[in-house]
Amino acid sequence: MSDAMTDNDRPILETRALGKRFSIGTRFSAEGRRTVHAVDNVSIAVRRGETLGLVGESGCGKSTLARCLVRLYDVSDGKLLFEDEDITSKPLRELRPLRRRLQMVFQDPSASLNPRRRVGDLVGEPLRIHTKLSAAEINRRVAELFEIVGLLPDHVGRYPHEFSGGQRQRVGIARAIALNPDLVVLDEPVSALDVSVQAQIVNLLADLQEKLNLTYIFIAHDLSVVRQVSTRIAVMYLGSIVEEGPAEAVFAAPAHPYSQALISAVPIVEKTPGGTRKRILLTGDVPSPLNPPSGCRFHPRCPIAKDRCRTERPELISHGAGRKVACHFPTI
Repeated sequence: MSDAMTDNDRPILETRALGKRFSIGTRFSAEGRRTVHAVDNVSIAVRRGETLGLVGESGCGKSTLARCLVRLYDVSDGKLLFEDEDITSKPLRELRPLRRRLQMVFQDPSASLNPRRRVGDLVGEPLRIHTKLSAAEINRRVAELFEIVGLLPDHVGRYPHEFSGGQRQRVGIARAIALNPDLVVLDEPVSALDVSVQAQIVNLLADLQEKLNLTYIFIAHDLSVVRQVSTRIAVMYLGSIVEEGPAEAVFAAPAHPYSQALISAVPIVEKTPGGTRKRILLTGDVPSPLNPPSGCRFHPRCPIAKDRCRTERPELISHGAGRKVACHFPTI
């Protein structure tokens, strides 16, 4: 067998020490200009055909990272590569061909759909911009996309407010897959939906992945949903990845104290021999990204923090079997 890397082994999307900072305030304010460290030193690799689940508390930088990955936000530090091509600083004109292959589904379908336009026009817009299809061909493709995502073709003439939340999210998904992309970033696509509708959308995404050979980055704070859909898990805390590995391995034996606390909060049906699973309660508040702690960013809330954790920031180190942990004292 050849030692060459196969297409499935080679990352379709990769970040190297990616960072994103925002400046807030003005030089005329009392506090002057301040910097928000939203994403800091994130290195991940997404392989073709897999689903990478990105989890963490609200405000940890998941959505900011998502927008950096599709270049809706410019990157402050590091590199962003799509199929080994550096797209970190590509101008918008050169990014246009990549837009066909790299799409995004947003958390709130009501906010991501223009209320003044019919949904058929919204789904057909990528086809008008990126293809040379005639108007009749675009109309046929839009009707086909509506059927694929479980909507009726005669829904194309309606406005977004005439749909339920689940139906609006189906419209958003139809728009994202219109150009047959390779990778779709899903930014909490089911968090705004009822539980029964969540299951329908998750099943739809799984079907589309199999039929269209899609690669997903699935962002959520509901770990039970992430466990159901993900091949691998990346746990994010205060802008950085603290643990990464195969989904079942991370859920079965989380190695980082933060991952352990997150997973302990997931409701389970089965009981452990001693009763229900022990819940790990973290003390203190999440530090501000305006002034992140020195050393390990989790140390102010960590139950096992030592002096080293307060002064030395841990690297995301491989521990074999696809597991990586950014902790000086991982339980692995």
